[in-house]
Amino acid sequence: MGDDIRKVIQQLIVKVPGLYSIIISDRDGVPVLTVESDKAPEVAMRPSFLSTFGLAIDQGGKLGLGKTKTLICTYSQYQVIQMNKLPLIVSFIASDSCNTGHILALEQQIDPILNNLKLAVVET
Repeated sequence: MGDDIRKVIQQLIVKVPGLYSIIISDRDGVPVLTVESDKAPEVAMRPSFLSTFGLAIDQGGKLGLGKTKTLICTYSQYQVIQMNKLPLIVSFIASDSCNTGHILALEQQIDPILNNLKLAVVET
């Protein structure tokens, strides 16, 4: 199952020019599945960086903004898009010139994959 999921996610990376990696992690930033290209920045794939999304969605809820679905951060050379699929977090790391809309459109294709992974995470 893991290799099949990895292949599907690798195909998604190839579809979007400038997309460097897709990381599926738990709320604490522990990677469950990582697929990356050679251009992926090491610092953005660390659990300490990935876990900040969990803190950000908590703060948004405290402000009364409702449930956070997606967080988009842009930096000088990269952009990071993180999707709330609790108990999983999906992080997309891309170049600053990558089309953000294309990455957001991947949500429909990645949701069926996550259903199998969610069951595995909840059981453990």
